[in-house]
Amino acid sequence: MCLLLGSTGVGKTLLLKRLQKLTQRDQPADLGEAPVTLPTVGTNLTDLNLKKKRITVRELGGCMGPIWHSFYADCSSLIFVVDSANITQIASSCIQLLSVLSAEPLHGASVLVLFNKRDLPCTMTLMEMKSLFRIDDIIATAPQSITTLEVSARSGQGLKEVLSWLDSLT
Repeated sequence: MCLLLGSTGVGKTLLLKRLQKLTQRDQPADLGEAPVTLPTVGTNLTDLNLKKKRITVRELGGCMGPIWHSFYADCSSLIFVVDSANITQIASSCIQLLSVLSAEPLHGASVLVLFNKRDLPCTMTLMEMKSLFRIDDIIATAPQSITTLEVSARSGQGLKEVLSWLDSLT
């Protein structure tokens, strides 16, 4: 089980729909127009058929932050999504991530931090984003193996790398 977490409005649902489309065997390489999404209230379970295996991704709505911990026990990997176009949300996202990383059941989980919405013109550079997020300090002190990627769920940028990361998990 892979958990997909992040604040409300960071693009988790669109990311999951795009990843699912990329893993369907009969789909064309072009992702096409981004589908309309609504904020997730509750949880979405999605199976992704990768090259080496099948993985279930459980997306938890951002509004469920206070009870995310209830889902940690079954989790072997975690994708945490950050809206890189929303500078006012960076501090709260960082606090959420630190809380998630400190949870005992997740100490053995592989973690992927995605800086999403890289296609928007108002985004900071990746270096500015990582600095503001203090990601190097988080990586140095967290018990988990942490990977970071910049993506755009809307345009599809970086999504193949997300699938490669998922496929590389043991």
